[in-house]
Order: sequence, then C-alpha cells, then structure tokens
Amino acid sequence: MDSPWLIGVLILFAYLLGSVPFGVVVSRLLGAVDPRTAGSKNVGFTNVLRVSGKKAGILTLAGDIGKGWLAGWVATMVLQQETAILGVALASILGHLHSIFLGLKGGKGVATALGAALGVAPWVGLTLMTLWIGAVFLWKYSSGGALFAFGMFPIVALIFHRSWTFIGFACVVSVLIWMRHKDNLIRLWSGTESRIGQSS
Repeated sequence: MDSPWLIGVLILFAYLLGSVPFGVVVSRLLGAVDPRTAGSKNVGFTNVLRVSGKKAGILTLAGDIGKGWLAGWVATMVLQQETAILGVALASILGHLHSIFLGLKGGKGVATALGAALGVAPWVGLTLMTLWIGAVFLWKYSSGGALFAFGMFPIVALIFHRSWTFIGFACVVSVLIWMRHKDNLIRLWSGTESRIGQSS
C-alpha cells in the first residue's frame, strides 16, 4: 500500500512540473515572441512554432512532452498502486491545462498528455504519438491530429489489454483534450482552422 503522504507529494510535484509553461520559458530564453501575445495566444507547441519559429517550437514540444513523461515515469518508479500512478500522471496534465504560474490558464495538454502516457505505459504512449504525427502529416492540422489520437486513446488502451482503471484514465484524458479543442473542432468543421505552417 502506497503512503497517502507520498502520493500527495508526488501529485503536488507533478502538478507543479506540469505547470511550467515551456512555451513562455523557451520564448524568453530565445528572445522570441511571447506566445501569449501573438497568434492564437496559446502557450503550446503549435502556436510557438507559428509565432517564434521551428527552434522555439521544437524546444517547447520537447519540454511539454518531457514534463509529462517525467511525472509519469517517477510515479511508476516510486508507487505501486495503478490508481495512484495514474493520478500523478493526470496531475501533470492538469498542471499544464491550469498552470499556477499563468493564473490557472494554460495550454491544450496534447504534448504533456502524450508524455504522461509514455511515462506510465510506453507502448501506449508511442502508439498515440505515432497516430498524432501520422494524422498531422496527413491532414496538416495539429488540432485534427490531437483530436484523432486522443479519440483513439481508450481504444489503444483496450488493444494493449490495459486495466479498466487505465481505460478510465484514457477516457478522462481524452475528454479533457477534446474539451480544450472545442473551438478548433468548430473551425475544422467550418473549414477555417489554420494548417501547420499557416499563421492563425
């Protein structure tokens, strides 16, 4: 049985780690545009790529994936209960969505959720990442790729024979990602969503 105190500490750690807005940090370090003031005003990879270029975008993507992965990996190394491990992973995603450093605002959670999945279930995470990259490459819509990949998350979990607890986690994360992309979904439906490489 995992200690409630330890679980609480790891959840707090994961939330704070997830709250680190790498899009803002990277842009400041590179002397680039603050993503909160340009484009879609989102702090995630896609907007940073659009307003500050490939280097800033790639570093932001790596940071956002990395923080989710680290939270999930540490949880799997320290904890035994799957519910506790997934709670820590979820905390990192919630930190990105509602960053304490950005007044509880944040990004859309795609990269951090991919990282968290990689941390707790590497093959599931790799499959999700492949689906996301493949869909983005095919359709040239970052949001469309995210919606497709995370719409498939519970199905991927089933294919890999994960527990019902994990499948429940996958459903929760999928709903969070889709809710964050509701405006993108409307624009995709109306044909007004920006493709990768286009300005917002």
